[in-house]
Amino acid sequence: MMLRRLPPGPTDNSKCRTIMSKTVYIGMTADILRHGHISVIETGRRYGEVVIGLLSDQAASRLKQKPCLEYRHRKRILENISGVKLVIPQEDLDYGPNLRKIRPDYMIHGEDWISGPQRRYRDQASAAMAEWGGEIIEVPGAEDEDPDLPEGQPRAPGTTPTIRLRQLRRQLAACGFVRVLEVHSPLCGLIAEAAAAEHDRRCARFDAMWSSSLVDSTVRGKPDIEALDHSTRFAALNDLFEVTTKPLLYDADTGGRVEHFAFTVRSLERMGVSAVVIEDKTGLKRNSLHGTDVSQQQESIENFCRKIRAGKTAQVTNEFAVIGRIESLILDAGLDDALVRAREYVAAGADGIVIHSRSRDPGEVFAFCDRFRKADAGTMLVAIPTSYTGVYEHELEARGVNVVIYANHLLRASYPAMMAAARTILANGRCLEVDKLCMSVDDILRLIPLAAPP
Repeated sequence: MMLRRLPPGPTDNSKCRTIMSKTVYIGMTADILRHGHISVIETGRRYGEVVIGLLSDQAASRLKQKPCLEYRHRKRILENISGVKLVIPQEDLDYGPNLRKIRPDYMIHGEDWISGPQRRYRDQASAAMAEWGGEIIEVPGAEDEDPDLPEGQPRAPGTTPTIRLRQLRRQLAACGFVRVLEVHSPLCGLIAEAAAAEHDRRCARFDAMWSSSLVDSTVRGKPDIEALDHSTRFAALNDLFEVTTKPLLYDADTGGRVEHFAFTVRSLERMGVSAVVIEDKTGLKRNSLHGTDVSQQQESIENFCRKIRAGKTAQVTNEFAVIGRIESLILDAGLDDALVRAREYVAAGADGIVIHSRSRDPGEVFAFCDRFRKADAGTMLVAIPTSYTGVYEHELEARGVNVVIYANHLLRASYPAMMAAARTILANGRCLEVDKLCMSVDDILRLIPLAAPP
């Protein structure tokens, strides 16, 4: 297998005529067509007939942010570009399966895979192409990055309420699993948008955001007893939505009165929120992790089903989701009670079920998931591992969990850091010593770009 690096150049028509029997493979996401994409395609046309392996929604979301355009739309765009002979799906980040099926003479790629998380895919492609003596050609600058954007700044396009609303179900349909992070400010939202890390030899990102009633109350200095009204929280969501694109799940506590919950659903759906979660408790709301240490009363199945039905009746679109949170394990009512409630809530129209637990051992959550999935393979199943922190996502996913919510971790990380900074200033009578705990002012100034979001 040969590997060549060259800049894209003008098309040499005479050369193309002599090698048009050759096949060129190009893998891409092509969510937003940039100059770099066209450069790669133009380079491919110089060497033969271009076949594009278009990453499926699932494969693309493993590499970077989930595409804004669905696969079928991206495919149609590429099929209408001059020089593209065929567009086929690439179902994995590994190019090997498609390369071995097509056995192209050339593969064209940008230089962005020479190092970093994508290096392994370069090695896999090289191994495949070597089997029949194919050549990989790498085009400098094909990634077409914008040097004016600060490091880590999300490059996704803007969104609309309708597009955002649909994203949760679309992500579940594409990947079957969604990773959700609590956000309590627009800055937290930017973290959820941009954060990425290599895990299990793949690029891991957060797929959605969580608006927590506990966190929203705490940052305003109020107890988590539904003292914070929805109007205040909705205003904060508007600020968050101005600078983010990911879908959001909203924690609505008990949902309030049945009649009021219908209006809450309408408001959330109109804003572009993807789902609302309500818990099956009644009376003065206390945080679930108190368990039986404080007085908490579980709502009757009949009344909670009425609330679910009211929410489903109120929604306008099919994309919005009403999710019921079961508190049976929290309140020591037992696994059988939780399973009965789950069955009844789904029958009442719930799109998903949250099984909540305050145990540090995930065993009871696993037991619920195993039994629930035997009877119901399709309903969205949600876990919030605030207490059983040692569980891995793949363990939950293996038991049928579709959504994992990290429900309060940005708040819990920020408070100790801020308290340490405040105490350090007080202890030293100056701020020099606290510098090592803080990002620089220059970094703060570069964090938010001057340009308006695209």
